[in-house]
Amino acid sequence: MVRLSVNVNKVATLRNSRGGQVPSVIEAARVCVTAGAPGITVHPRADRRHITPDDVREIAADLAPLRGKVEFNIEGDPRPELLELVHAVRPHQCTLVPVKAGEITSQAGWPADTPADAMRRTVTRLKSAGVRVSLFVDPEPAAVEWAASMNADRVELYTEPYARAFAAGGQTLEQSFEKYRAAAARASQLSLGVNAGHDLDLENLILFRTLPHLDEVSIGHALVGRALFEGLAKVVREYLDVLGATSV
Repeated sequence: MVRLSVNVNKVATLRNSRGGQVPSVIEAARVCVTAGAPGITVHPRADRRHITPDDVREIAADLAPLRGKVEFNIEGDPRPELLELVHAVRPHQCTLVPVKAGEITSQAGWPADTPADAMRRTVTRLKSAGVRVSLFVDPEPAAVEWAASMNADRVELYTEPYARAFAAGGQTLEQSFEKYRAAAARASQLSLGVNAGHDLDLENLILFRTLPHLDEVSIGHALVGRALFEGLAKVVREYLDVLGATSV
């Protein structure tokens, strides 16, 4: 079964819009875990517009007794503050993603001209600390090969293009899914695990879950958006049901 890691950033966004501690990010993570989610993801940005470093530390402490059952994944760009936090918290996984100034959310995977030596050193230090490293990449074999050359453990395939293709349907969808299939196959050949995330939802996940070699999906926006109307625990179970199904 493909693992689900619930991104709780949007809960923090709602909290920060008013200030204070409501809704509680800690409580949200607990509800997800109680509902069966085997992973929690956070993406603490430098501007602290949603998840904060304090949130990261509190979630890590709350999940610590469940370390053998529930994985903690910290996403972010490899700025010094983020790396210091990851080394202090020691999550199961750190997903390194590129960040562009002013972006609302991630827009692409790491570009080919990313300074290789600096990235490789960052990956090596994280792995030496016992943290699994995933690199956020576009669904292209060359991008996967770049991630392998950085000594990463996994890639996270950027799935917004797939989500757009799913909405279009037909040949557009077929061609898009084939790109992801080829990227996942190349990752497997290079002994890289395969994660995926961005704009996945209950509908487009039905096909995407069949991607060969897929280990984990990280889902936040669509899941939390639906949870506003249906309840967080119920929606987490809906996603787990989709991931656990055996047919399309």
